[in-house]
Amino acid sequence: MAKQFYSVRTGKNKNAAGFPLEVIRDLFIRLFRDIRAEGYFNEYLGWYCVDQGDVPGLILSPDLDMMLKLRKDGLWPIEEKCPFFTEDDLLDVIEYLFSVVSKPIDGTYHSFNDCGMHWETFNKHEGERVFRQKINDLLDLYEGEFELSETGDVLHKAEQGFEAIFAADTPTKDENIRGRIDTAIAQYRRHGSSIDDRRQAVRDLADVLEYLRPQVKTVIEHKDESDLFNIANNFGIRHHNEKQKTGYDAAVWLSWMFYFFLSTIHVVLRKINRTNEQRGNSGK
Repeated sequence: MAKQFYSVRTGKNKNAAGFPLEVIRDLFIRLFRDIRAEGYFNEYLGWYCVDQGDVPGLILSPDLDMMLKLRKDGLWPIEEKCPFFTEDDLLDVIEYLFSVVSKPIDGTYHSFNDCGMHWETFNKHEGERVFRQKINDLLDLYEGEFELSETGDVLHKAEQGFEAIFAADTPTKDENIRGRIDTAIAQYRRHGSSIDDRRQAVRDLADVLEYLRPQVKTVIEHKDESDLFNIANNFGIRHHNEKQKTGYDAAVWLSWMFYFFLSTIHVVLRKINRTNEQRGNSGK
């Protein structure tokens, strides 16, 4: 995160919590112009040449491509339409641009009328990395809590204090567990996720704990283990019956359960690994 200067750090800046959407849209247009001028969209979206005019990229009709992929019309050209973007429009376009960005590597300089570089070689991965960094710098200024992931998905930022758990590697080689956890995290944090999406994410984490239950019994107290699965089974998450408790604020409760289950899984897996290492060392 960028350094916070005095008025923001002390809470005296009226924009300390971030800029509203209309300001972010203006900043996004300026950022998009800069990135495009550097050639990061030439490979896919094309460019302008003083001799040839508009030169198409790999995507011949960006307006059609955006409509088909985003299921929305009227988002292209971006600079013209962006002042009217809703938050959903802006975040959709950011994800779309991530899919069509690539870093220019090599090309030839067209000197006539100072036309500029005609890029011929590109690096997709490097383009995504640079674009993500610049977009996340922009999203850090937004009053909405979002970030662009390494896979190009706009996600809700982690709640304060839980940032490290998303950055931490899942301590297991079991691809079934890793896959379930990654899917749950993506579903929970994805922009536009519904209450049902978040409930499913919590359910997936509860299923991981159920899968680990035989080993959970060996690393935590019996009462703690019993309480853990009582939460999963009796609060309208996994099974449905008339005895379940459902009269709670779903958004708040699901948030608590998600972070609680995810943290518990990390702790349990580390305890299991440590126990297995100790057994292995004692057997030598």
